[in-house]
Order: sequence, then structure tokens, then C-alpha cells
Amino acid sequence: MTHVFIAPHPDDAALSCGGLIASLRDLGQAVTIVTVYSGGPRADAEWTDYQRTALGFGNKTMWPLGEAFRRTNIGPDVDPMPVGGGPAPWLADPERITLTQERANTQARQFWQRAAWTRTANITNQETQDRPLADSVAGQGSLEIIDFKAADATEIRAVEDERYAWFMEVSLIQLGLPDAVFRGYQNDEQLLGAIRDDDDPPYDLLRQEIQRLEPQMVYFPLAVGNHVDHQLCREVGLSMLAEDRRWIMPTTDFGGRMTFYEDFPYAWWRDFTGPRDLPGGIDLPPGLGLEARYSDISDMLERKAAGIRVYASQIVSLFNSDQDMLDDLFGYHARVALAGAVGTGAAERYWSAVRP
Repeated sequence: MTHVFIAPHPDDAALSCGGLIASLRDLGQAVTIVTVYSGGPRADAEWTDYQRTALGFGNKTMWPLGEAFRRTNIGPDVDPMPVGGGPAPWLADPERITLTQERANTQARQFWQRAAWTRTANITNQETQDRPLADSVAGQGSLEIIDFKAADATEIRAVEDERYAWFMEVSLIQLGLPDAVFRGYQNDEQLLGAIRDDDDPPYDLLRQEIQRLEPQMVYFPLAVGNHVDHQLCREVGLSMLAEDRRWIMPTTDFGGRMTFYEDFPYAWWRDFTGPRDLPGGIDLPPGLGLEARYSDISDMLERKAAGIRVYASQIVSLFNSDQDMLDDLFGYHARVALAGAVGTGAAERYWSAVRP
């Protein structure tokens, strides 16, 4: 099966659906994350203090799953530090790596000594003139080497998104639409309020991507925190549910194939219990209802936490600290598991559009 998760911003899929995503990949099912609002302002525009704060900086086609991201922008697989940071403290001593490299080169020369050509060994994922790396040519995502000291917030968040896709072994599509703080929303009251009349949902673009991917299941945000970008994505899902059924392949009917996820950490902060808690409710098409379904993520909770840590630029702005993130994560998912009688571990809750 193919599962498509619609993330308004980089980190939304990891925060809200990371446990289910890990479980699906563990079962070998295909997962694609479509990040919608991952873009920034014009190149010549200057950021306001609020834009930096709202982004977490300042004082506040079906791609193959194994395609190469630019590894120089992702860093070591086991490095939990922010993108562009130094090596993890447990990595091998440089002198031992050098010795291992010399021995590997010797073994390679011995292996190829009778061949008409030879090849050197490379154990460090560092590109040399003798041994270029295929992963230095990106198949998707950032195509150029990023200078993280000079990169802006949107660049760093986009690369964190790529790194999460690499970590979870999923496909990633970044639509690059500008974040709400670059579309005229100037403070928290506006950002978490009503959608402006001149700010239309990206219906055509998002629908086109979803139809191209031909998913068996597609997941939209419920917009629990009422962030306008989350509301706009939810509106696209509701509009797709309202489409007339037609006898074509693939079918346009998403009843039974569309699910809405609870936006974490907003659902935890607001004691969310169901769609009735949404400001203004949710306007479903006639003949459809929402049914709660629970995903037991007890075995995947640690992996979900590790995935959230990939978005290191957001930890402090969202949770104040890594420990506070863990407290919120474990507390929320334990509460959801209790509500759904899903053992005594942890669960994520999804609201599936069904026909009674």
C-alpha cells in the first residue's frame, strides 16, 4: 500500500504521525510525505522579527524509497545533532579510521591486482578525486551544498525535512509554498485565527500531487491548533471528499481512503478529545462521518522521539527542552492509548472519513 501524509510544514508529519509512519515502514509499506508550506520570502526580502520567531528562530511521481539525498547536507546517520553540526561524540577516533582506511586500500589492491583496472576503498563517506560518491549527487531535495552558518530558517527546516525522510526511509515532496508569516499574517492572533479572504487553499496543486501518487490512504491535519496553514490543508482534504464519484481509474472517491490526524503538540496542550473540540467544528460533506481509529505505537515511541529530534531547530521553540518534549510526547500518547483502550502503552489517534 501507498500512504501519503500531508504536512503543512516541515516537522508536522514527524510530530503528529511519526509512530504510524515508523510502523508502516517496518511493515514494508510505501510512505510519502508532502510538505506544503516549506518556502520563504523573495530572495531580496528582509525578515521581520515576528517571521523569525514564528518559524522557530530568534527569541521565540512516486520516488523510489532509496533515492539519494545530498549526504553532505544530512550528516552521519547516527548523529543526533542539528544539521550542519559536528560529529557525534561516539564516532571512531580519526587515527583508527585512518588505519582502517589504509588496510581497506591494501585489501582492495590485492583483490583487483589481476584486473585491467583497480578501485580504492572508501570507509568514511568522504568524496575524493579517486573515489567520487554517488550520494553527492542529490536525487531530490537540496541540490547544492548548504552553508549552514549562512542558511536562513526555511533552508534549515527544509534540510531537516530531508534528513527525516532519510531517517525514516520515506519519500518526500516539498511544494515550497510560502509560510503564512510570509503571506501577510503578522502576529499569533492572526496566525491562529481565521483564514484571510484572499488566502486560498492550494487545492489544485495538492490534489494534483495526491492523484499522481495514487495512494490507498491519505492523511490530512485536523488543524487542532487552528494554525491557518493547517486549516488550509484541512480544507483541501474536505474539498476532495466532496468531489463527485466518477467511474475512472484511479477513482476520485476518497471516502474510506482519507484520514485526519491530530496535530501534536497542540492536541496535548488543548486537551483535545475529538472533532467537536475544533473551533467551529468540521464541515464534512453529506453522507460522511468521522470514526476514531487508534494506532498502537508502543514499540515505535522511541523512534518517533528520535525523528522529532531531527528537527532540532524547533525543539526549543515548541517544548523549551528535549526533556519537556519527551514529557509531552509520552504523556499525550499514554492518554490517547487509555482513551482508546489500546493496552497501557502509547497510541496515535486518527479520524477516518467513513460512510455510515
